[in-house]
Amino acid sequence: MKKTMLEFSLPVSILREGKKYVAYTPALDLSTSGNTFEQAKKRFDEMVYLFFEEIFKKGTAKEVLMELGWQKIHEKWNPPIVISNESQMVKLSY
Repeated sequence: MKKTMLEFSLPVSILREGKKYVAYTPALDLSTSGNTFEQAKKRFDEMVYLFFEEIFKKGTAKEVLMELGWQKIHEKWNPPIVISNESQMVKLSY
């Protein structure tokens, strides 16, 4: 079976939720968690590997990536680019 080599930069946000750390990437709409920052990062790497392994094994990579907003340019897949990642103050009255 032919091996496919991909290399790209994924945006990832790591949030603290109580005593857990959550790693999330909008480029794949996936998240994972860990008890420590390092564990969340490690699990993120594992999750991304498993995600790509599965979509290539099923033959759905093109369909899935295009649905997530990826573009294939010169035979290279490029994830959507995060333009801004910021906190915004919101006031609500209810």
